[in-house]
Amino acid sequence: MASRTEQGEEGQKPLRKGMVEKRRAITSGARTVFGREGYTRASIDAIAAEAGVSTRTIYNHFGDKEGLFRAVLLESAASVTEAAEALFERHLRKIRDIDEDLLDLARDWVGQGAAHPGHFSVVRQIIPESGRLPADVLEEWQRIGPQASQEALGRWLLELGRQGVLAVDETNARKAARHFAFLVGGMVTAESYFGALPLEDGAVEELVREGVGIFLRLYGVRGADDRT
Repeated sequence: MASRTEQGEEGQKPLRKGMVEKRRAITSGARTVFGREGYTRASIDAIAAEAGVSTRTIYNHFGDKEGLFRAVLLESAASVTEAAEALFERHLRKIRDIDEDLLDLARDWVGQGAAHPGHFSVVRQIIPESGRLPADVLEEWQRIGPQASQEALGRWLLELGRQGVLAVDETNARKAARHFAFLVGGMVTAESYFGALPLEDGAVEELVREGVGIFLRLYGVRGADDRT
């Protein structure tokens, strides 16, 4: 399905096929250069060379480097969020065994780095450059990226709480989602230095199992019963 940008803004004609292809080439090239060089060091000339277009074409589509960075980061963040929501539905819609279902979800979730390498290479550059990046872009990235994913996960965990599968309700669903994200994704991220040093499969599996185990001790029904 074409994005809203590819379809054209409301009330405007959709972008022609050639324009869509050029736009995709630019965002793909920009993602590569921003991920390699960071926002500050990346140049429009380097992005144009990577994308195989002229600098004028980039300016015509995005206005300036900030506009291009905004489009690249936010579009890829929305795509990753959509993929995460699909994972939640796949693994949590019908529970067979909560321990195994959460493990399967966690394995696929931490695998998103490999599924979306360009996006996460850009995200790695955000950390050291956050003070030099446009604040509104970072806020919007948080809103449609990490926050949106956690909110979606929170809704699924709340539903599992209503089914009696987890000790989750309206008072702690958001916290439970943050804890799952930190205990699973955060542990792998920290150990791999935000993906800069890829981990062996066995090391990832150990971290995933540890994270899910801690989460279930906090929010598993058996754990809740043991504390009462």
